[in-house]
Amino acid sequence: MNESYSNASASASASASSSSSLNSSFQDTEDDQTIASILGEEENSKLNGRLGKRLSHLDSIPHTPRVNGEIPDVNDATLDHERLFERLVTYGLAELQMEGDGNCQFRALADQLFRNPDYHKHVRKQVIKQLKHFRKLYESYVPMKYKIYLKQMKKLGEWGDHLTLQAAADRFGAKICLVTSFRDTCYIEILPKDNNPTRELWLSFWSEVHYNSLYGSGDVPTRVARKKHWLF
Repeated sequence: MNESYSNASASASASASSSSSLNSSFQDTEDDQTIASILGEEENSKLNGRLGKRLSHLDSIPHTPRVNGEIPDVNDATLDHERLFERLVTYGLAELQMEGDGNCQFRALADQLFRNPDYHKHVRKQVIKQLKHFRKLYESYVPMKYKIYLKQMKKLGEWGDHLTLQAAADRFGAKICLVTSFRDTCYIEILPKDNNPTRELWLSFWSEVHYNSLYGSGDVPTRVARKKHWLF
């Protein structure tokens, strides 16, 4: 949010027009975040901390943002899925299944934030803004030209990675709690870099295949079409 929009060489009329347009863009972003906060606040206040108590005895490894690795072969993926399922059962957790359309991470985040996976486009947009506006925080983790990475990640269907998770934690002021299928790592906490988290988001990660939204067993909501606001 630390953009500079001044242009000393522009004419007075052009400057006024540009300022109006950019102020409108800035306001849209602020309005998006306000609506997002309102939509998620009530549900998150009810659920915050409940699931954390079930895994409070587990140590989280330090999170290192990274892009996606290689997709495992069928045998490894099957073993990983079984391992994840057993962990979820052990800790009394259950998944709300997300569509496997390449947007699953953003759908899972949208479900946790707004109780509506259909807001995945808004979540992706906010994550990209975070990555773009605070480039210095993230570009060292990207093993390619940063502009190319952003261009790819903007596309619907592009898989989210551990860098987009960090950006989401930073953008939404959330602690993202990730229950994984990794052999040596059951649980990862992703914390916002500069602020104390104001909410918890719970996701499962079948590496490197799929993300789902997590709830306590018996608390998984029935997926019902909900009214869309103007988040897109």
